[in-house]
Amino acid sequence: MTEEITQAEFAQFQRLIYKIAGISMADTKKVLLVGRLGKRLRAHGMSSYADYFKLVSSGRDPAELQLMVELLTTNETYFFREEKHFDFLADRIAAKHPPGRSLDIWSAAASTGEEIYTICMVLADTLGVDGNWSVMGSDINTQVLALATSGHYPMEKARGLPPEYLRKYCLKGVRQHDGTFLIAPELRKHARFMQVNLNKPLPGSVGKFHVIFLRNVMIYFDNDTKRQVVERLTNQLHPGGYFIVGHSESLNGLTERLVSVQPTIYRLP
Repeated sequence: MTEEITQAEFAQFQRLIYKIAGISMADTKKVLLVGRLGKRLRAHGMSSYADYFKLVSSGRDPAELQLMVELLTTNETYFFREEKHFDFLADRIAAKHPPGRSLDIWSAAASTGEEIYTICMVLADTLGVDGNWSVMGSDINTQVLALATSGHYPMEKARGLPPEYLRKYCLKGVRQHDGTFLIAPELRKHARFMQVNLNKPLPGSVGKFHVIFLRNVMIYFDNDTKRQVVERLTNQLHPGGYFIVGHSESLNGLTERLVSVQPTIYRLP
């Protein structure tokens, strides 16, 4: 039986996940941490969280450290979440983008990919499935990125999808894949994926974008981390580009470089 975690041990994990990912884990998340890391203690035959902390913080096992980060990152998302953002993307951005010029979008906290493929469907509808556009998805979590890259989902994930999009842009699974659907290859060809830790300097290969979605992730950051992340990402915007955050989030007091277009949507002059 795994031992209970002490407050001191929990505080060590709080500091570690903050140092690595910039995530401020509230004291109320202790039960979540125990639930997600307890199986890792059992896998290593350990009886205390202190022993497991020594392992992940020692540098001896970077794969286990990455696994810990992945277990502690929250990945709840769904298709067409906060739908007004996608209406804005279609009507105010894509429809007015110069014809023939590439439109490049970054989903910076991509999780399992529903946001990426929602963007792809909107762009396919407004610019054409063979249009000049691309979507990059990034996340710190390699497991969710693998699922996003596959574009293969259980059918219950289709609940938020308009039926016409399900018909046009998804393939229904048959035989051993019954009860699932696959994002159509003509959409997936526009998407690329990269592991990115937003709390660290960005890789040079990230590129520049006309729109950056950073939704429902800053709620886990403190204000200093938010400011640093917003600065890093704003550097990747083309002039005139848009920065979109979640409906419960705001960039007020975090940056003077972006101007508000409407709540949760900002622009780089």
